[in-house]
Amino acid sequence: MLNRRQLIGASAAGAALVSSTAWSKTTNMGLPEAAIMETAATQNPLHPSTGPQYQPVVTLNGWTLPSRMNNGVKEFHLIAEPVERELAEGTTAYLWGYNGQSTGPTIEAVEGDRVRIFVTNKLPEHTTVHWHGLILPSGMDGVGGLSHPGIPPGKTFVYEFDLTKSGTFMYHPHADEMVQMAMGMMGMFIVHPKDPTFMPVDRDFVFMLNAFDIDPGSYVPKIMTMNDFNLWCWNSRIFPDIDPLVVNKGDRVRVRVGNLTMTNHPIHMHGYDFEVTCTDGGWVPKEARWPEVTIDIPVGGMRAYEFVADHPGDWAIHCHKSHHTMNAMGHDVPTFIGVDKSAVTKKIRKVQPEYMPMGTAGMADMGVMEMELPDNTTPMMTGWGPYGPIEMGGMFSVVKVREGIGANDYSDPGWYKNPPGTQAYEWTGELPDHAKAADATTKITPKPNDNG
Repeated sequence: MLNRRQLIGASAAGAALVSSTAWSKTTNMGLPEAAIMETAATQNPLHPSTGPQYQPVVTLNGWTLPSRMNNGVKEFHLIAEPVERELAEGTTAYLWGYNGQSTGPTIEAVEGDRVRIFVTNKLPEHTTVHWHGLILPSGMDGVGGLSHPGIPPGKTFVYEFDLTKSGTFMYHPHADEMVQMAMGMMGMFIVHPKDPTFMPVDRDFVFMLNAFDIDPGSYVPKIMTMNDFNLWCWNSRIFPDIDPLVVNKGDRVRVRVGNLTMTNHPIHMHGYDFEVTCTDGGWVPKEARWPEVTIDIPVGGMRAYEFVADHPGDWAIHCHKSHHTMNAMGHDVPTFIGVDKSAVTKKIRKVQPEYMPMGTAGMADMGVMEMELPDNTTPMMTGWGPYGPIEMGGMFSVVKVREGIGANDYSDPGWYKNPPGTQAYEWTGELPDHAKAADATTKITPKPNDNG
């Protein structure tokens, strides 16, 4: 039997396992132990201890589900259950997920593996798991009523199949799907190539795009929402509490993105162009790859892209739909740009002295003012950088490229310090010394024309 350190990995300090009573019960039933996670922090990758070697993925604000080998079959144990997820500091959601988290843990295996996945249902209704994008027998496809009966509450079903192709895949229910996915039931499934020399990278990040509609002061998502979501998430986290993607200068980096929201998301990364190397259908041949700085992730789709981290700095990565980089959006808020609110402000302050008029010159003041908010709510624009408020939210993070980052170091290195002469500056009427020196070295003396 694997011990706790082997199951979770030495780096997963925030991980915990089920109680000893549950351990005994699952052991007596012959089930793999069910690891759970108690923290929303990004966990270091879980390197393989046996079998083919591969560069494991790093799940942004997530973790990889441990497995055990049983007579040549790789076994996993998923528990579908109600969970509490911290979307950001001060904002918690009551969701449904897997093994203590939403989104659920990433499943990692290797092309050619036979996997056996035990799914225990601790929800108040039946469920299933669909293995999105994987090629498998129809009876293992996880569509309730079509592939097999739903998994009743309190029961455990077994999915078993061979992994016939490598790539990036997802898992989610196909039972009461609108409710269960709206409540946060989803996760990533990564199948590494059996040939370790195929498509190697130094760092491999993965995250899921998901969204919730949760009113300020409440905790449970609205399950009937079709488009007007107010919390746009990566792995059920919102900025400023999405962890950075930490990279060593010179690394070849892969970023894998899955989308189980109800709209497309153009993911844009600053400072780099990149090659799209994988889609839902599999790896893109080298001669067919295309360069991008923004890649649109369709609903129910996946894209992976790669780049060489040769530009040090702090580089934004975000959805380019502007409302998707906001938190707790109010869809019926009027526009006050250019409105004189001085008279109404005096009247309101007679009954509410703390009232702050905002929006007459844009919304940037929301990033500076520390307004009192309803319980369990994150400001629409928040988060501070080294030079002031970043004025973002939702689907936003930072790729932090540095020299000297260790191979297994994913800790936040802090803010980047721009070298002299590489940062925008205020114009005071003359060039600063460093700019004068650069100007002198680049000045070109024109040659005389034919007329002398």
